Amino acid sequence: MNTLIEKISTVNDMILQGKALEAFEEFYHEDVVMQENDNPEFIGKEVNRKREEEFFASITEFRGAKPLKVTVGENTTMVEWYFDYTHKDWGVKTYTQVAVQEWKNGKIIKEKFYYGS
Repeated sequence: MNTLIEKISTVNDMILQGKALEAFEEFYHEDVVMQENDNPEFIGKEVNRKREEEFFASITEFRGAKPLKVTVGENTTMVEWYFDYTHKDWGVKTYTQVAVQEWKNGKIIKEKFYYGS
């Protein structure tokens, strides 16, 4: 698994198999920076791991997810996702989101999510 298309495809497959946290451990850099829209960045794997764990623990009903489009560029991947779930605090959520990943040394070093409010 050397190419970015192989790596992001594996990440996407793991997410679809309910293994998002395992994908996070395997494919995210220790210094990863994650950001939602133009909100403040979250820096470091430990901080972002906790956020991911809290998010997935708050899903009360999962109805579906699907990668709609995948794009690969130089050290960059982008995935447009469709999501449909119920969150304990946010209620029913059905939306599309674009996730842009910057890669360094085979790991995601930065990921920014773009979605409507």
